[in-house]
Order: sequence, then structure tokens, then C-alpha cells
Amino acid sequence: MRPGYALKEHIIRWILAVIAGCSLLFLTLIMLFLFMEGLPVFSFTSVRDFFLGTLWYPTSEPRDFGILPMIVGSLAVTLVASAIAIPLGIMTAAWLAEIAPSILRRIVKPMIELLAALPSVVIGFFGLVIVAPFLQDWFDVDIGLNLFNAGLMLAFMSVPTICSVAEDAMHAVPHSLREASLALGATRWETTFKVVLPAASSGIGTACMLGMSRSIGETMVVLMVAGGAGIIPHSLFDPVRPMPATIAAELAEAPFRGDHYHALFAIGLVLFLFTLTFNIIAQHISEKNRQALD
Repeated sequence: MRPGYALKEHIIRWILAVIAGCSLLFLTLIMLFLFMEGLPVFSFTSVRDFFLGTLWYPTSEPRDFGILPMIVGSLAVTLVASAIAIPLGIMTAAWLAEIAPSILRRIVKPMIELLAALPSVVIGFFGLVIVAPFLQDWFDVDIGLNLFNAGLMLAFMSVPTICSVAEDAMHAVPHSLREASLALGATRWETTFKVVLPAASSGIGTACMLGMSRSIGETMVVLMVAGGAGIIPHSLFDPVRPMPATIAAELAEAPFRGDHYHALFAIGLVLFLFTLTFNIIAQHISEKNRQALD
């Protein structure tokens, strides 16, 4: 290798290392900022009352800073969205990877991935104007802005992520496994469901975790269609108020560095830790998938 090429390669490596270091630095600074602004909440409320309290009245006397209904609302919305999006995304990925003709695949896959580019406010507006009245009339509920509506809209947003990552995982399965299964007399469906899907399970697990991370961190959709009630839901048609919706709705009105301000940043810290946990799990599953393929 000529000295000029060696120098260029060395420079490129340093540039990439600096960029990666900047990403890590920004993440660290965000975490420090959230801890600095969120931890002071425990100077005026206990950890138990904050995480297990069911009342959120930050401007009343006495003030209540209980976020249990918001945590339950966020988890419930994420579970409903995942229950819809995961089967739909995985089945769509299996159809694209194993069954669809190549010409049809080149048309359908970009259209599915294009759904990820839709602004969340547009999806929220659709759920507010179209889906909410339909749910209210069809199921005869008091209000169409509820847990099920929010889960449905978040599932609509999560399907492209789950489908794209799961399909890539299925494409990474060696063709020799498919050929061996077909040679032993298995049908195409049996090969897909008993060979390809188990072999790609780590990548599919990563897709599911990323889809759940997208659901729990989404703000605009849940702010518009979840109903905004800070209560623990007892049915699919109860209104809820997930953590991102609370932050978006109240942060502009919270006095700077006041108790309400610190409580909202503490909610942001909890939400960040939830999202970080999902991403760490997804990364762990992805690493297991690489090791299995190697």
C-alpha cells in the first residue's frame, strides 16, 4: 500500500472515531442534564410517592407528584401497539422475504418504509378526526380518544420499523437452510415458519424491541388521541395520559427551575431510561444474532 493511501485511511479512521465519540458525548450530556434537572424532585417528594402515587396535581395545595398512572398509561399504550404491530410487521416481512415476487417486493417494500416518513402529527390528526368518531360510534363508548385509539395509531407508526428490520434478518438466513428444508420434503410455508423464522429470531426480536421503543417514546400521537386523563386505565376504551404527553402539555407552563419543572424533567428521565432499556435489549439481541450467523 502506498504511503498516501495509508495516510488517508488513517485520517478517515480518526474522523469516524471522532464522530462516534461525539455521539457518545452528546448522549452523556443529555443524561447528565436530565439527572441534574430531574433528581431535585426528590427534595420535595419521596421516591415512593413519586413512582407509586396516583395523583398528579403539581400546582395545587398540597401538591401531588404521582406518576404511576402515566407509567401505566405509557406501558399500556406500548403493549396495545405492540400486540397489533408485531404480528402485522413480522407477517408482512415474511411475505416480502419469502413469498412475494421480486418485482412486487421492489414496489411494496418502499411503500411500507415510506410510512415511517409520515409526520406523527398527521397520524395523530387522522386518529383524532377519523378513528375517534368511528370508535365512539362502533363500540358505543363515551369518548373515542382513548387507550385503544392511541395504541392503534402507534402500531401504524411501528409497523415500518418492525417490518424492515425483520425482513433484513430473514434475508440474512443462509439459503442452504431453506434448500435443506425443501429437500427434506417441507413445504414453502413449513420452511418459512419452522426454519426461517426461528433462524432469524434474534433479528426479529431486535425489530420488536425497536418498535416498542418507538411506541413508548412517541409524543404527538398520544398527546392528540390518548384522551389526556391521568388515571389508571381499566379497559381498552379508557382515556390515558402517557409520560410524553404530560411533558409536552405542561412544560411550557412550568416555572423555570420550579418544583413542577423538576417533576417534568424527572418524568423525562424515567422515559429516557425506559427507551434506553429497550435499545440495550435490542442491541443485545442483535449481537446474539451476529454471533449465531458467524
